[in-house]
Amino acid sequence: MREEYSSYRSENGREEKSKKRFLPFLASSIAGAVLGGGIVLYSAPQLGFINDGSQTNTASTSTNATTTAATKTISTNVSQGDLVSVVDKVSPAVVGVNNIQERTNPFSGDTQTAESGTGSGVIFKKDNNKAYVVTNNHVIEGSSKVEVTLSNGKKEDAKIVGADPLTDLAVLEMEAKNVEAVAEFGDSTSLVAGEPVLAIGNPLGEQFSRTVTQGIVSGTERTVNITTSAGEWNLDVIQTDAAINPGNSGGALINAAGQVIGINSLKIAEDGVEGIGFAIPTADVQPIIDKLMKDGKINRPYMGVGLQDVAGLSAAIKENELGLTEDTSDGVVITTVEPFSAASEAGLQSKDIIVGIDGKEVKTSSDLRKYLYTERAIGDKVKLDVYRNGKKINLSLTLKQQGNDE
Repeated sequence: MREEYSSYRSENGREEKSKKRFLPFLASSIAGAVLGGGIVLYSAPQLGFINDGSQTNTASTSTNATTTAATKTISTNVSQGDLVSVVDKVSPAVVGVNNIQERTNPFSGDTQTAESGTGSGVIFKKDNNKAYVVTNNHVIEGSSKVEVTLSNGKKEDAKIVGADPLTDLAVLEMEAKNVEAVAEFGDSTSLVAGEPVLAIGNPLGEQFSRTVTQGIVSGTERTVNITTSAGEWNLDVIQTDAAINPGNSGGALINAAGQVIGINSLKIAEDGVEGIGFAIPTADVQPIIDKLMKDGKINRPYMGVGLQDVAGLSAAIKENELGLTEDTSDGVVITTVEPFSAASEAGLQSKDIIVGIDGKEVKTSSDLRKYLYTERAIGDKVKLDVYRNGKKINLSLTLKQQGNDE
């Protein structure tokens, strides 16, 4: 499935619809091979996303996988009885997650709610008559209501505690009275290639709820580039050949001890490609859900600019609008600058091209975000290397929190 992106994506992913009409032709179609493993869209034809059938809501991504060789060894001799007991232990903690959205009848103008799609989730905590579920952000994104289907078939309304588009994680809260099990998180950093794993989720919706597929860890410490509603991001993942199908997103990847070591999120869906799926490792999941439980969001440093990779621009734009040579591919062009933002105060302008930050080369917007979000904090001062009208200048910028204009 191909998604077209024809609007600028800002630093935090909001689509820029600038009244200034700055570089309207910068917008480009971005399509990728890695698909969200699974929110099943039931009403996509009405939305105009797909032509027919139940399919997945996909995040456009590209495969840019890297890996670090593992040196640990582990026994992979697991009996069938062990696997059965593992499934019995974890399966009740895996739930269906229904994304319900409001729809307006174009003829009558009436607004109704309808199930837009389904994904999966994992119950990871039960406390004070409340239960908490981790799932993928793309499973619940755009919902006006979220409903959780438990292993016993009972349904519970859930509220979104917090969500983070960049890491594609979200936390839900619901009543715990019908919850039968809570999953245990394991140590994903101890995984090695060849280790047996099971994936549990709801491929194609509730009809095949808590489907179990078996495979191995195909690779550890992979990185895939994804396009999210918050912009480009390099997501660290576990690669597995356990089948991850539409509807599996947010489900559990578990080890032979019955511990959740990953949240299933992506797969490569291309002709001639089989058995390449990805899960977010629990080592990355746990700190994110802790912050979402505490703050409802992930607070990251914010510049206040719209960004476009130079590599995605046409030769005409590079030469005529930006004064670049046709073969220039590195750097990030600023499309818009928010008033009163950190970027505005630092003197950044539209058409400026960021090529470096704190002495580190910036080739793409993903490079810039990764550095800001993992190595810098709100209030830090950074130094930018910028080309403006063909001349290189240096600017200092003090990072703010998004929404904080003081």
